[in-house]
Amino acid sequence: MNTKPIVGALLTLALVASLSACTKRDESMGPAQKAGQAIDNAGDKVAKDLHGKLDKAKQVGTDLAKSAQDTSDKIDEATSDAAKGLNQATEEVGKKVEKAGEKIQESARK
Repeated sequence: MNTKPIVGALLTLALVASLSACTKRDESMGPAQKAGQAIDNAGDKVAKDLHGKLDKAKQVGTDLAKSAQDTSDKIDEATSDAAKGLNQATEEVGKKVEKAGEKIQESARK
């Protein structure tokens, strides 16, 4: 049996195996690290989206509160105006009743 070709083939195989083990990998992260990074990136994206939506919701809440305050102010103003008008009308009615009373008294004296 000729062992030279077999030994040569084994040496070549051992040399290739040792060279491939010594070469630097192109990838700096393993599969578990890549999976962890993907999870971190997904979490960051979700957090960013959530913060954006929360900021929009806060702005809507602020706008709604301002609108409600403006409406309340307008209602207060209208109520105040109505109260002033009612007081003024009451005074005018009182004056007319007083004048009518004076006329009745004058008529009774004659």
